[in-house]
Amino acid sequence: MSESVSISSGIASRYATAVFELAREGKALAQLESDVDALDAVITENAEFRGLISSPVVSRGDQRRSIDAITAKMGLSEVMQNTLSLMADKRRLFVLPQLVVVLREMIAADKGEVTAEVTAAKTLTKAQSEKLASTLKNAVGKDVKINLAVDESLIGGLVVKVGSRMIDSSVRSKLANLQNAMKEVR
Repeated sequence: MSESVSISSGIASRYATAVFELAREGKALAQLESDVDALDAVITENAEFRGLISSPVVSRGDQRRSIDAITAKMGLSEVMQNTLSLMADKRRLFVLPQLVVVLREMIAADKGEVTAEVTAAKTLTKAQSEKLASTLKNAVGKDVKINLAVDESLIGGLVVKVGSRMIDSSVRSKLANLQNAMKEVR
């Protein structure tokens, strides 16, 4: 792990721990989870927001005013608004994507859940998602929350990551394995 990534994840972990503990003490973990979902969505979907939190050119004051206006408009909890304001004051908003990841893990652990990163060739139906979650629950022994991404290049099948375990049953992977086996035959 590079030094800058390690520093970023350390900073994110400290802020996440503080926010999580404040939310738990205030019995507001459901609101915190909603805040995390909203932040994840804006980070993923809005290039201007990503620029705001990562640009060294934006002044500390401009970053603070912008983040205060954005979080108020998003309707985030007071704890999250105050945390993001503090992060802007300290020029730490660049760790926001890592903060979201760490908070998701903490919330899931508190709920006794694990998150499965699932990549499929097409969007799963509700029934397929429920069956997959049930199958994964039996395999890992905990409730499983599915985070689905679609990648049509898989052709068919799924790639499932739960913790450090990965199962790749995609057609693309099977074709690649077949191609490698054919090369060895020659």
